[in-house]
Amino acid sequence: MQQSIVVMGVAGCGKSSLGAALARSENMLLVEGDDFHSDASREKMHAGIALTDDDRKDWLETLGRKLQGAEGIVLTCSSLKRRYRDGLRAASPGLRFVFLEISPEASTQRVAGRGSAHFFSSKLVDSQFAALESPVGETGVITLDATLPLEQLQQQASAELRRLENRS
Repeated sequence: MQQSIVVMGVAGCGKSSLGAALARSENMLLVEGDDFHSDASREKMHAGIALTDDDRKDWLETLGRKLQGAEGIVLTCSSLKRRYRDGLRAASPGLRFVFLEISPEASTQRVAGRGSAHFFSSKLVDSQFAALESPVGETGVITLDATLPLEQLQQQASAELRRLENRS
């Protein structure tokens, strides 16, 4: 698989876990989007303050540069809004997205279960769902049930990505 992929969804959906599993299974480079948040953004999220579009602007531009001209990258990025996804698509034409769909209750439970080791506060889960513009129906988007076992998610994602690649 040569086309780059974004594993997306709200906090707690399993982006990092699936991204790592996909990168391993497809022999692709993993780029963990959270690693590129500014210190100020991390502090805001840890304090339970939702990021604004302005807070995300430089972060999304950085992620777009990571994708630009690269092939075979698995990027984990919430990509909550259509314009965020379109910006990433502009950086990497033909980009594929794997949307991990999850309920607010399951997301909250997962985020709360992380404890204080993660910078993202469980108080922000509601704001993630409020900001989410569902990508269902957009070209190049695969939607999966985030509550499935990781191995099953990876297998489904790989199979669907190959199917999309073969149609291109």
